[in-house]
Amino acid sequence: MVKPYKNLEGSKKEQVRTMFNRIAPRYDLLNHLLSFGIDNIWRKNVVKQLRELKAPLILDVATGTGDLAIQIAKIDPIAVYALDLSEEMLAIAREKIEKRRLHTTIQLKHGDSEELPFGNNFFDAATVAFGVRNFENLQKGLSEIHRVLRQDGRLVVLEFSRPKKFPLKQLYHFYITRILPWWGGIISHDKDAYSYLPESALQFPDGKDFTKELQKAGFESQKILPQTFGVATIYVAIKK
Repeated sequence: MVKPYKNLEGSKKEQVRTMFNRIAPRYDLLNHLLSFGIDNIWRKNVVKQLRELKAPLILDVATGTGDLAIQIAKIDPIAVYALDLSEEMLAIAREKIEKRRLHTTIQLKHGDSEELPFGNNFFDAATVAFGVRNFENLQKGLSEIHRVLRQDGRLVVLEFSRPKKFPLKQLYHFYITRILPWWGGIISHDKDAYSYLPESALQFPDGKDFTKELQKAGFESQKILPQTFGVATIYVAIKK
């Protein structure tokens, strides 16, 4: 199990909360900078997988600073419940949501993805953007999302993946293991956080391996949509 801080005590969950609380002030800047702004396109592509739903009730797990929840609000859901483990990330999300006057649509919730504070069969859809690799127990987190979704409810996951073709595979590996940790560490003042990002991305079970994890949790995989030559992937699954 990859943890953000190898020299600190505590569970992965505790360390992830500490990490995001530390890097929250510079998180958005680094997200857009290190992805060259392409992460905005990826989030819009996630929302495209929800557009056909009529007045849905949606859960955004690991919402961070709320960027995906804000995008989802554009499809006129009944409500978006945006949950995150980090209080500091939610504080920034709150500012952004209030600035856009979306506080009646987006409900922020401090909570644990592996112990969701919602009843069974509650949501029409759920999303997770760059969050599942931070779950301490992947199966527990996916099973909790399955529990709170209604029958035939939709799960859309956006996560980093590994390009497979030469030369992008080699270029990506060099960027994510050398350039990104150095650059991210300087700007965030937390070198460990931006060393953890590539380590967790490279160890994440992407592609068909992730669809197997979805199936174990009770989902039926519908789509695997590689983004930007496979740097990230969108997974669409249905609760069965």
